[in-house]
Amino acid sequence: MLKEFRDFIMRGNVVDLAVGVIIGGAFTGLVTSLTKNLINPLISIFIGQTDLSSWTFKILSARFTFGTFLNDVINFLITAFVVFLLVKAINRLLPKKPAPAAGPSQEELLTQIRDLLEQQRQS
Repeated sequence: MLKEFRDFIMRGNVVDLAVGVIIGGAFTGLVTSLTKNLINPLISIFIGQTDLSSWTFKILSARFTFGTFLNDVINFLITAFVVFLLVKAINRLLPKKPAPAAGPSQEELLTQIRDLLEQQRQS
């Protein structure tokens, strides 16, 4: 059982997934820092408020922390854009798959079917 578990863990996909999760965790911290320390101060230049997470509005007795949600949206957009750029770069580096060989045209297939039917009728 331990040997099977070791073999499972050492398979490429599991190791790749583990590395991806670890790097993803570190990347999340980096993006959060970018948003908090660079993006939010740039936004605050235009709105005059340094902390977006303090943006709230109230309806009746419910308080909505819109600023925290806005920070999360900014983090998501930055992360999605960087992942998009990485996938695009990786796809450019991977060898292109050759185009599949063109098969017979529809007309050629119909001709072959006609000929086979003709042979069957003559037999």
